[in-house]
Amino acid sequence: MKYLSYILLWVCMPVFAQDEQPNYVRLTQVFTEYYNGGNYDGIYELYDIGMKKAFTQMETRNFYGENVNRLTGGIKSMQFVGLRDGAHVYRVEFDRSMADMVISLNAQNQISGLFISPPKPLGTAVIERNITPMILPFEDEWFVYWGGLTEAQNYHVREMSQQYAYDLLIVSDGASFKGDPKNNESYYAFGKDILAPCNARIVQVIDGVPDNIPGETNTQDLTGNTLVLQTDIGEYILFAHLQEGSILVEEGQEVVQGEVMAKCGNSGNSTEPHLHLSLQNTLEMRDAIGGKLYFERLLVNDELKVDYLPVKEELIRNTN
Repeated sequence: MKYLSYILLWVCMPVFAQDEQPNYVRLTQVFTEYYNGGNYDGIYELYDIGMKKAFTQMETRNFYGENVNRLTGGIKSMQFVGLRDGAHVYRVEFDRSMADMVISLNAQNQISGLFISPPKPLGTAVIERNITPMILPFEDEWFVYWGGLTEAQNYHVREMSQQYAYDLLIVSDGASFKGDPKNNESYYAFGKDILAPCNARIVQVIDGVPDNIPGETNTQDLTGNTLVLQTDIGEYILFAHLQEGSILVEEGQEVVQGEVMAKCGNSGNSTEPHLHLSLQNTLEMRDAIGGKLYFERLLVNDELKVDYLPVKEELIRNTN
């Protein structure tokens, strides 16, 4: 049975605090109790009138019993990860998978909107963070446009497959380009060498995707020209939006730390030249659960950091 993006109803309510609200804490506790106990009628009674008009009691039973519980199992934990358009986002660990659940409550603390993302199977071990020592995959100083553990620092947090990914570019005098903004060559990051951050094996190469005109995107080839590396202990490192025709390595090839693999580009779902970099627990991004990518030694705003995860708006470079 297809299990893809169940949207029950969506009505966003204005919420201005950035922390999990006490009414949501209580709601998720009750929701988990009802769900794990098979009390789907109880969940139905948590809905507001709009939800009840949109979905009958029988449809609610079938949704949770046949479409969710049968495929994913019971709820083991619900972790608050942030806000999205005023709603609360939870990373839910089921018995057999993980998924994001977005919940909106009305003023009466009734569920006015609920969304469950496509689940990620738990057959592959989740990687909390890298164990393999890493260097930054470039020379010179780069700017962390998106990076960190919170949605305020890193919008990737809202997508489990790339939840701690980085978007990295180069800036000078507060700008990422000089000259014609519609010309890729005007951007400081475009054409810069991308290096292997560690010894690894190339397990995926995608090339032949044209670089975009800055400001335009290619939503058909999301990662554009892409490399995926696999370490000896099963960590997968994805490099996206590389320059067309710049990839120097082949699938199955072993690379050593610091080896030039490709050049930074503007291909795929990218509005300007930059490097998208992420740690995954499996080869395919669509099936992955993202992990935290730490670097062994680096300079952050000219200060030495050891075993560090860079965050938004920091300037970073290798120590040598």
